[in-house]
Amino acid sequence: MAAESTPLALPVLPLDDEVVLPGMVVPLDLSDSEVRAAVEAAQAAATSEPGKPRVLLVPRIDGTYAATGVLGTVEQVGRLADGDPGALIRGRDRVRIGAGTTGPGAALWVEGTRIDETVPERSPGFPLRPGKGDPYPGQVAELVTEYKALATAWLRKRGAWQVVDRVQAIDDVSALADNSGYSPFLSTEQKLALLETADPVARLKLATQQLRDHLAEQDVAESIAKDVQDGVDKQQREFLLRRQLEAVRKELRELNGEQEGEDSDDYRSRVEAADLPEKVREAALKEVDKLERSSDQSPEGSWIRTWLDTVLEMPWNERTEDAYDIQGARAVLDAEHAGLTDVKERITEYLAVRKRRAERGLGVVGGRRGGAVLALVGPPGVGKTSLGESVAHAMGRKFVRVALGGVRDEAEIRGHRRTYVGALPGRIVRAVKEAGSMNPVVLLDEIDKVGSDFRGDPSAALLEVLDPAQNHTFRDHYLEVELDLSDVVFLATANVLEAIPEALADRMDIVRLDGYTEDEKVVIARDHLLPRQLERAGLATDEVTLDEGALRKLAGEYTREAGVRALERSIARLLRKVAAQHELGERELPLTVGDGDLRALIGRPHHVPESAQEPAERRTAVPGVATGLAVTGAGGDVLYVEASLADPETGAAGLTLTGQLGDVMKESAQIALSFLRSHGAELELPVGDLKERGAHIHFPAGAVPKDGPSAGVTMTTALASLLSGRLVRTDVAMTGEVSLTGRVLPIGGVKQKLLAAHRAGITTVIIPKRNEPDLDDVPAHVLDGLDVHAVTDVRQVLELALSPATNGAAPEVPVAV
Repeated sequence: MAAESTPLALPVLPLDDEVVLPGMVVPLDLSDSEVRAAVEAAQAAATSEPGKPRVLLVPRIDGTYAATGVLGTVEQVGRLADGDPGALIRGRDRVRIGAGTTGPGAALWVEGTRIDETVPERSPGFPLRPGKGDPYPGQVAELVTEYKALATAWLRKRGAWQVVDRVQAIDDVSALADNSGYSPFLSTEQKLALLETADPVARLKLATQQLRDHLAEQDVAESIAKDVQDGVDKQQREFLLRRQLEAVRKELRELNGEQEGEDSDDYRSRVEAADLPEKVREAALKEVDKLERSSDQSPEGSWIRTWLDTVLEMPWNERTEDAYDIQGARAVLDAEHAGLTDVKERITEYLAVRKRRAERGLGVVGGRRGGAVLALVGPPGVGKTSLGESVAHAMGRKFVRVALGGVRDEAEIRGHRRTYVGALPGRIVRAVKEAGSMNPVVLLDEIDKVGSDFRGDPSAALLEVLDPAQNHTFRDHYLEVELDLSDVVFLATANVLEAIPEALADRMDIVRLDGYTEDEKVVIARDHLLPRQLERAGLATDEVTLDEGALRKLAGEYTREAGVRALERSIARLLRKVAAQHELGERELPLTVGDGDLRALIGRPHHVPESAQEPAERRTAVPGVATGLAVTGAGGDVLYVEASLADPETGAAGLTLTGQLGDVMKESAQIALSFLRSHGAELELPVGDLKERGAHIHFPAGAVPKDGPSAGVTMTTALASLLSGRLVRTDVAMTGEVSLTGRVLPIGGVKQKLLAAHRAGITTVIIPKRNEPDLDDVPAHVLDGLDVHAVTDVRQVLELALSPATNGAAPEVPVAV
């Protein structure tokens, strides 16, 4: 640390937000009362002591005095350059301020101790070693050299050449560090840090760092300024070159005798040469006029060019010729898809009508063409999406798929306004543009998955697109011209019809795909899935063969679904296993896989029919369990209902429902319980148990939400089985809504439910009498395998579903504990 010397008594000259370092010479305005008082006090004290008057220069930051000041001598008192009285003061030494004292004049006097600023033999952070020819040894000399180099670079940038020589002539470390006090870029806090650093080497290190940081900031600022200037120069150059280019083009046009125009002549000629509808041409020419009036720097010019490019790329009058070979189109559909009779008939009808309209000159009636809007509604995996390509193939049209799943922005359908940056037309316009014709087959995939939020409701924007009465004048927000969509065949796909808004569903022709039967799945697997998976597994068609028994077992016991996706995955897994075993030398090819080989290749079956299980393993092996039928987003499925009675000592009478049920299903349970309470004596059931003991009805798969009225007869049967002690027949499944009087009311989804019963091995199905006409939609071979009973009263259901009592003894009712 620096040594300290004898205390001094000095008048204080405060410097507001200013710092003076030793060696600096500064002029001070004597019109300030504090400055004048300190100088006069110093002059009064100098009369009794030899030498120049001395003051203590102390920085005052925000009204607070610093702990370190500078001893200054008053070199001269006179007038400043502006004529005001002033004093020239030179900073001498650092002084550590002590306690206050007394002195002549009105100034504040303090005691201070001069700080010795000689360079120590060893400074913190700078181990010294003997130097050769340097005034300071070791790294101190390197620091001095670095500071002088940085100061010289900064001064040269400012053109202060005389100051460069003076800085180079300073050899004292302390004086060199204090010379930074003249730097205008240093803040008051930075200068104060230099003042309070007593160690000369540490002070020089701090000054070097401050100067280094400033030069780095200056380099960045200069780089930014240079980039900005280069950008401005480039724009000016581009502007001048474009003007020169326009002038050259003008001269060339005059030489060739052409009309005067500008750069937009290219667009004007393209618009005039394009085959556009009259209204579209007028709108495009108006935009060309705007482009001619706009400057090259205007952002509107780029918007207009992008819009014109989009309009010119649209196939306004391009149409593909429909293939009116009705028998050939039906053959294409049959070859590419098994089953799906309703869809094939609808497409065949559409083509037949189109053919007759074309033959009689009725292609356009009332400005509208003969497009179609079909909605294919069915469970996943039944071929809705792939059917779109087959329809386009059969009709000889272009095919475009538009995925709507998860779309929440209305602008995705109608497009953005052109004023937005990055505006684009909607998906419908882009689909037509991508197809290259005005009559493609557009598949709107997953239309029931469209959502809505603060950006609008895309399903509402689809109302105009899918309305045959108004889609011939569809307006996209980006194009803002009428687009005729009346010749487009729209195929929308959905899993759940109820998820589609009612107004949108009303505009579409609904075609239901209720799933495949087991026989259809075997045909699809043999003709479509197996060849495709053989190719993907790198196997030839004669290397692996799956017989019909293996395919039937895969469809019936390894998968239980409405579609064929899981079936295709099972076939792919089997073929991968065979390919891997062949590569490992464990199996020879060619190979024929039978139903007995499946377990060794892909493990045990996952779905065993209820009728094929042992009697003790069946779900209905105890009273109180009935089999119902339901419809989910994945198609039809069997649904088991379990009922039990609580011990009268453990709970009050009432009804408990579990299984994540909706309000309608809860009401159906209440109706079933009320019916049995009021008609139990008629049915010879111990209804007293229902009054004294609580009933509990549970629907397994409790994590799956369930709702609807069609489980009413199933819950009634389960409770009747529980009270009577009679088992529900294993081969019976039922569906229907029940009323308080015991009437069985109609429900929906009969075809899907019967297909599910057929897949599950059910042989007897009970349905409402009023649903009997729906049996016409069920495939004939499925009906041949089912014994369908149409009933009107729940008493008929109980007679059919409950097995006969084993003896005349009173039944023993199971108790839930």
